[in-house]
Amino acid sequence: MQLDTRCNAEVAPHGLLRDHMPELDSVRGVAVLLVLFFHGFGFAFGTKSLSGLPKLFVAATLPGWIGVNLFFVLSGFLISGILIDSKQRPDYYQRFYYGRALRILPLYYTVLILLALLSRAGFVDRRASWGFLAISSVYLANVSGLFGISMQYGILWTLAIEEHFYLFWPAVIRRFSRRNISIIATAIFLLCPALRWLYCALGYNAGAGYTWLYADGLALGALLACTVRGRPGERFRMRRLTAALVGSSLLLLIGGAPFGIFLASHRAGLVLRTTAVNLLSGSVIGLVLLVGTSPWKRAVNNAALRFFGQISYGLYLLHMLIFDLTDHFVKRLFAVNLHDHFAFVVLRFVLGAGASIGIAYLSRWHFEEIFLKLKSGTKTASFFSAMRSGPSHQIELSVPTGSA
Repeated sequence: MQLDTRCNAEVAPHGLLRDHMPELDSVRGVAVLLVLFFHGFGFAFGTKSLSGLPKLFVAATLPGWIGVNLFFVLSGFLISGILIDSKQRPDYYQRFYYGRALRILPLYYTVLILLALLSRAGFVDRRASWGFLAISSVYLANVSGLFGISMQYGILWTLAIEEHFYLFWPAVIRRFSRRNISIIATAIFLLCPALRWLYCALGYNAGAGYTWLYADGLALGALLACTVRGRPGERFRMRRLTAALVGSSLLLLIGGAPFGIFLASHRAGLVLRTTAVNLLSGSVIGLVLLVGTSPWKRAVNNAALRFFGQISYGLYLLHMLIFDLTDHFVKRLFAVNLHDHFAFVVLRFVLGAGASIGIAYLSRWHFEEIFLKLKSGTKTASFFSAMRSGPSHQIELSVPTGSA
């Protein structure tokens, strides 16, 4: 879930939109760390067998799933901004899809290959069927249940939703004005919880992870992107929208507390918890943009968080698989049940998270970077130029890997 925090708009150097917005790297770093600790502790072990400080610590990691919502809103904001700023370019579609393919596909398919190999070699206690790998290869992991296939690598459902967004949203932005894009984004934001409510009313699983149930975070990010662009007064509009998002999220969380909104234990909680967290995530992005362009910008430009933000895509994709490997070897080396010894839970996290961070760093700068450099390659530019000028026998069809 890695996006470039650069902006293509021609804006004032001290505006909310700049050539590079490092505070958004910090947000991405927070999001991936929330997910890392969630999968490392709360999601994997729960708190039932714990007491005292270990129980409190693990309980504190349980809300880490909100990092996914933060990723969705941030992705909607950045992708929509990229598209709005380049919608007049003649190579609008080619440029966007080529850039997304180079950023996402190489590591994504590498992880699918690793998942297939490691599960069949017995190095992870995770089944990865050929059917699941096949539908995941075309970004349908989040609807695997519709094919009668269980979710076998949970990380992939979120990436599937983002890819579906990438498929239809560029056409929306190309076709409509910024005002109409805002209206469409608002409609999607309201439609998704309505569909979640309908699923609950009909007895279906509203938490299934289908795109039409969880695209509201991306839509809210798009609304933020529209808000920060346009006529003068961007800071005033962003302050007003951020305040509205904070107020709305707190109203839902406080008002929904009697209805189980925190644990999604009742219908209202299951439907509205995601909405409340999306609103809160949108307010975080608005707030850090405002602070990041103020005299207090150092408060949101943390070097450590930016580091995690820069490797977040690889860390997000790989960490569960590496935790699986860690589980496999820790259990065999020490012959223990991890649930019975919190010290081994901590050891498992230190080893797994440490390896995940190291491998994600190497992946980002020594694997993913190879493909990212192709985004601005002269061969790519000349290839698209030739495509626009019509067929020619002089076009070399065997273009470099990833450039077609």
